[in-house]
Amino acid sequence: MESRKCSVHNEILEYYCTEDETCICVSCRLAGEHRGHQVEMLDEASEKKKETLRNVLQKLLTKREEMEERVQSLEEHRRKLEEEEAGDTERFTALFIDLRRRLDDLEKRVLQEISERTERVSIFIQDLEIKKEELSRKMRDIEELCNMTDPLTVLQESDTGDLCDTEDGDNEDRKRHKELLHDGRGLGVAGISHTLHTLSDIITG
Repeated sequence: MESRKCSVHNEILEYYCTEDETCICVSCRLAGEHRGHQVEMLDEASEKKKETLRNVLQKLLTKREEMEERVQSLEEHRRKLEEEEAGDTERFTALFIDLRRRLDDLEKRVLQEISERTERVSIFIQDLEIKKEELSRKMRDIEELCNMTDPLTVLQESDTGDLCDTEDGDNEDRKRHKELLHDGRGLGVAGISHTLHTLSDIITG
């Protein structure tokens, strides 16, 4: 009961001051520091906050679905890279047998890039999985608040600012997602392979 009473006037908290975002009693409203402020009944203020939280919940749901699509597309992209990796490695290894001493640096760069393409995608997938779990946690917390019947508890929850943040890192994630889907194209595997074949023919000749 102490948490439901005003710490100043020791009266039951019945109103919500929208200007100061705090629950107040009758004395606070009529003669206290909140006199003249815009106030609402607790039930009304609680329903407004719940509506805001429901809107945030919908945004988080959409965001999680979008992130799940990104993960799936990256998983598919990673599988393709893994299928290509063995062939690329074998093809280049065969060429470097004859050109080892002259092209050792180039071989290392190519093979490392082939390997790192998949690793970069894997790391980003792990990052997205962590963020997806954080979204799920926020959604559970918001659902718990929205299911509460006590308006005072809903309004006095201090961590809803973090729960309502739906834009954290979105643009950067989209940018990384796009970059990874095109990652490796600049490597020019076919072009380097053709050049090495040409060099091999020249050396043999």
